[in-house]
Amino acid sequence: MRKIETDVLIIGGGLAGLSAALHLDSGLDVMVVCKKTFRESNSARAQGGIACPLAPGDSVESHVRDTLAAGAGLSREKVVREVIVGSFAAIEELEKLGVRFTRDDGQHFYDLGREGGHSHRRILHAGDVTGAELLRVLLKEVASRRNCRLVPGLMAVDLITTGWLGLRGANRCVGAYFLEPKTGDILAVRCDALVLATGGAGKVYLYTSNEDTATGDGIAMAWRCGLPIMNLEFVQFHPTCLFHPEAKSFLISEAVRGEGAVLVTAAGERFMPKYHPRGELAPRDVVARAIDRELKVSGQPCVYLDITHKPESFLRARFPNIYATCLKYGYDMARDRIPVVPAAHYFCGGVEAEADGR
Repeated sequence: MRKIETDVLIIGGGLAGLSAALHLDSGLDVMVVCKKTFRESNSARAQGGIACPLAPGDSVESHVRDTLAAGAGLSREKVVREVIVGSFAAIEELEKLGVRFTRDDGQHFYDLGREGGHSHRRILHAGDVTGAELLRVLLKEVASRRNCRLVPGLMAVDLITTGWLGLRGANRCVGAYFLEPKTGDILAVRCDALVLATGGAGKVYLYTSNEDTATGDGIAMAWRCGLPIMNLEFVQFHPTCLFHPEAKSFLISEAVRGEGAVLVTAAGERFMPKYHPRGELAPRDVVARAIDRELKVSGQPCVYLDITHKPESFLRARFPNIYATCLKYGYDMARDRIPVVPAAHYFCGGVEAEADGR
C-alpha cells in the first residue's frame, strides 16, 4: 500500500471541489482527487446556468420569495438569503477568472434566461453548456496553481479517522483510502483537513441526468465513520430528459421551456396549465410529478417538448449543444416534438453541515 501526505485533501473534481481548491491559502499543499477524469462530472453536464437577480425590476427579496416557495417552506431563509446575496460577488469572481457568460448583444448586458419557479429572467448562462464553461475555467486555474495537485483516476474507498486508528482524543478525519482501478493497489493519503465534494447518487435510478460516477461514495463514507446524514429523501427529478435508448437521459435544459417550449401528450394536448398557474415554468417537482401522472394515466412511455414555433436560427444560436444532440438522435427541434421523461437530477440531502460547509 502506497502512502502519501498533503495538507488538504479534496475528494471530488467538479465545480465544488475546484472552487474549494481555489479559495485555500496558497501556502498549503492541496491534492484534488477525482474518480475518472476531471472532464467527467455532473458539473460538466449542467446546461442552464446560474440564478442571480440582476434584471431591471428584479431584487434579492423577489429571488428569496421564489426560492422559499419552490422549497415548499422547508428551506432556511437565512441560508437562502446568504447564497443569493453572495451570488453577485461569485459572478464577478468567475468573470475575472475568464468565464464567458452569454450577453444579449454579444458585449453588454447578460442574456438572462428564465427557468421554473422564477418570477423573473435571472439565469446567467454560457450558451447551453454553462457547466462545461465553468469547469474549463476553474480547471485551468487550479492546474496553474503551484500548490495544487490534480490526481484523476482514483476511487475513494473510505475515510481514515483517529477513532478507527485507535488513537486517543476527539475523533477526527486524518485522510482517506483510495483504490487505483488500473492496478488494484490501495493508496493511503494522510491530510490535516479533508473536503468532501463527491456529489450525489443519481445512478441508483434507472433514469438520471447524472454522470456514471454519481454513486454516492462520499455520503456512504461519511455515514460509515459516524457523520449524520440528512434529507436523502429529497431527490430532485429534472422534468425533461431526452427519452431515447441510446441517449443515456441527455438533459433538455429547463431554459428551453423558459424560451417558450410547452409540454404535450402523444395526442398533442398541452397539460401543464391544469397543474400550476405558471404552467411549464412551475417548480421542477411540480412539473416532474405532473408528467409522471400523465404517463401513468395514459400508459405512454414519454411526453413531448414542443418548441417548433421558434425559428431554427434562434434555436441553433441559443441551444447549439441541445440542438446538435437532438439532431444526432433524429429530432430536429425546429420541426419535431422532443420525447422527454423525468430523471433523477439532484440530491438535496447528504452529510449534515453548517452553511460554511463544516
